[in-house]
Amino acid sequence: MAPLVKKPFEERNLHFDRLIGNRKLKWLGQNTNHIPCHPAVREAMLRCIAEEEFHIYAPPCGIEELRELILEDLGLSGDEFAVLVTDGAIEALYHATRTWLGQGDEFIVTDPGWLWPHAFAKAAGARVTTLPIYDPASHYRLAPEALAAAASAETKAIYLVDPNNPLGSCQTADEIEAIAGIARKAGALLIHDCTYRHFAANHTLAARFYPEGTITTYSFSKWLGIAGLRCGAVIANRDLIEQLAAAPPNNLGSSILAQRAAIAGLRHKAEWLPQVLAIAGANQRRIAAAVQGIDGLTLPVYPSNGNFMTIDVTGAGISPDALAAAYLEHDIMIRQASYHSRAFADRFIKVGTTVPAEWVEDFCVLLPALVAQVAGTRAAAAGVY
Repeated sequence: MAPLVKKPFEERNLHFDRLIGNRKLKWLGQNTNHIPCHPAVREAMLRCIAEEEFHIYAPPCGIEELRELILEDLGLSGDEFAVLVTDGAIEALYHATRTWLGQGDEFIVTDPGWLWPHAFAKAAGARVTTLPIYDPASHYRLAPEALAAAASAETKAIYLVDPNNPLGSCQTADEIEAIAGIARKAGALLIHDCTYRHFAANHTLAARFYPEGTITTYSFSKWLGIAGLRCGAVIANRDLIEQLAAAPPNNLGSSILAQRAAIAGLRHKAEWLPQVLAIAGANQRRIAAAVQGIDGLTLPVYPSNGNFMTIDVTGAGISPDALAAAYLEHDIMIRQASYHSRAFADRFIKVGTTVPAEWVEDFCVLLPALVAQVAGTRAAAAGVY
């Protein structure tokens, strides 16, 4: 009998199963937050478990207290906007794209960006139009004039991850207002992925300028550090939420344990998040100092408006995939550009900053030697996981 050939989904899963099985691994590649959680968050989860609250379903749109706290955190009015709690922000993106996109619809995205919404849109039969933003002339942001040139009556939705993952750039208030106006003129939905807004120096919600047509997605994975619990939300005007609530991927409510953690996190955000931002800022400075000491490496966006940094490696003549593979041999996971981009897959790596300082120090100490080790490499070595 011929040996069983694993399918790509099986290879991907095995890759990540090996990663989580490595207790020595330093997670600098998934933008996850590894800062110890606030005691109140831990206590809320332990109380939920002790009381065995997990036997019941949460309300289908989320615990009311959590829905109210999310609106309060965003500064949006409950008279105009509503919240649908989801199994992570990624489910919110899946739900929005599969609800409003169909065969032949145009879906506009940026490159680099977060690639999963592309896959969701294509699965719905939509046509994906990609606007390149890896350009210092546009400050590595989506230029409204580029969007205006691309948008048309065929455009059904525009996807903007802002702050941008992986670049860490953040649209200005004027740009957001202009982008919202372009979406309104085209009659398109604007999906504003705000996963990293809590790390931005200044962040503007598109919903303020285009309330009737903006879908805002919200994540607890990054700022609160509960990625494994899967809790997020989609926020929109009440009519749009009514459409989403009619046939959600999960009509039995998101994890009640995760929602209890999220409630406690929002209740104590003001006293906990500044510590996280201080750690992330110090780690950014460490990485910047290390990069400045190596010929051919540059920082496209510094400081980053996310809990990660992108390092351009093109001047060093190395493959991002090979560098990521070399780091993994030292039990350090970083992201290669191919995870975020097809057009710019040979340009950069991405390194997380909401992690212990010693993890970043290990990354920085190894950087000169590993850059030299993979000099001249071009072929992909780490895959696109």
